[in-house]
Amino acid sequence: MAYLLMFVTLLHLITLAMLFIATMEKSWWVWDGMENSDLWYNCRFDNMTGTWLCSSSKETEWLQAVQVLMVLAVVFSSVSFLVFLGQLFTMSKGGLFYFTGLCQIFAGLTAFSAALIYTLHNKEILHDLRELSLGHFGYCFFLAWVCVPLLMLSGIIYIHLRKKE
Repeated sequence: MAYLLMFVTLLHLITLAMLFIATMEKSWWVWDGMENSDLWYNCRFDNMTGTWLCSSSKETEWLQAVQVLMVLAVVFSSVSFLVFLGQLFTMSKGGLFYFTGLCQIFAGLTAFSAALIYTLHNKEILHDLRELSLGHFGYCFFLAWVCVPLLMLSGIIYIHLRKKE
């Protein structure tokens, strides 16, 4: 049981870190490695100065929906972890981690919704930028998709996990 507890805690921390990186990093859409777009900024690499020049993304309704859903996923997962730590010390023996599991499942559903909206509406989100056929999805987009099953799995494990002494 101790191994399962360590596994689910480690899985939660890894997933939370991946979710945070997917939300904050600058690689949801990439053009030729020198220009990219994320949830917050559009950036291009300046060879003269060797730095990234970034400007705020144009706020579309679809982009705002993705931003809100990804932030909610991070919040749900963070709250879930804090509640889990609290339950470890305050819950009676034999109790189930229902609230923690439900928060993780909600985090998975919000991350799923955000990634799905970005997948289906990336043309509307990136319409003012360069030709989309020259670009491709970046690693943050894929991290968001990888987080979805991991969040759901950890949520299900939490729901079935009982507190032992």
